[in-house]
Amino acid sequence: MEATGEAADPPAPSDEGVLKGCAMMRLFRWLARWPLPLSHAVGWAGGWLVWLASPTYRRRWRVHTRWAGVRGWQRWASVGAAGQQVAELPRLWFGAPVRVGWEGAAHIEAALAQRRGVLFLTPHLGCFEVTPRAYAERFGVRGAPITVLYRPSRHAGLDALLRQVRQRHGMAAVPTSLAGVRQLMQALRRGEAVGLLPDQVPPEGLGVWAPFFGRPAYTMTLAARLAQQPGVQVLLAWGERLPWGRGYVVHVQPWAQVMEEPIAADAEQAAAQINRALERLIERAPAQYLWGYARYKAPRPLSAGAI
Repeated sequence: MEATGEAADPPAPSDEGVLKGCAMMRLFRWLARWPLPLSHAVGWAGGWLVWLASPTYRRRWRVHTRWAGVRGWQRWASVGAAGQQVAELPRLWFGAPVRVGWEGAAHIEAALAQRRGVLFLTPHLGCFEVTPRAYAERFGVRGAPITVLYRPSRHAGLDALLRQVRQRHGMAAVPTSLAGVRQLMQALRRGEAVGLLPDQVPPEGLGVWAPFFGRPAYTMTLAARLAQQPGVQVLLAWGERLPWGRGYVVHVQPWAQVMEEPIAADAEQAAAQINRALERLIERAPAQYLWGYARYKAPRPLSAGAI
């Protein structure tokens, strides 16, 4: 991966951006008071409204689910689940704590006990916003924080909001920039945790084409680079959304439990391995994957300082 220049500071919010940001904050805080079952019910309906109203989204969803072989009730359930993923955000960001269970937390405990850096690879599956927050609440407060990578919004007011909600005790968020990658590297060297969404499409020049459910998808090389840092423990994790607003379960598995071979040094081979590992997670709960995400799109041009 190559990038030139440091990332520029985000633009200062305009008066209009500040007003929009304040209005959005008030709306989110009001939605955050809703019971989680209500948020999920409204989100389910919203997911279907978007599916019905957007021919482009509907066509992409149909193609992606067909390529992945998703059929029956799980295919249709993914429409409502996509809306739930949006509707639950205010509660997670500003509301009272939600119920979170764990499956595989012992793998995290073991890695931290050895003072090893931990790399979490999480697909767009279930509630991927809850996984770093749950980690921060359980492990970050004990002196093992997590650093997550996020893509800054082009809207200054919204970007300020996102940066605020993603910075908390035990959790830090860094932008998709050269400076952000350096902070990820530093966190791993300190024996801390780092979280990535490796099925997010990177800018042009920072990925390779690798199969994802049998079709070429532009795949980031950053995940493999971080995984190959000395002593790093790679864990696959995702947040299962329980039915009827009963909360979530964070599932954690070591790489070796999902894939037979270690991550390769070759970039294209490593990207294909990571995609296959994500497929195996998604195949366990296809109803909770964001099939409407433009996973197979052409990468955008690389801007100065971005990754």
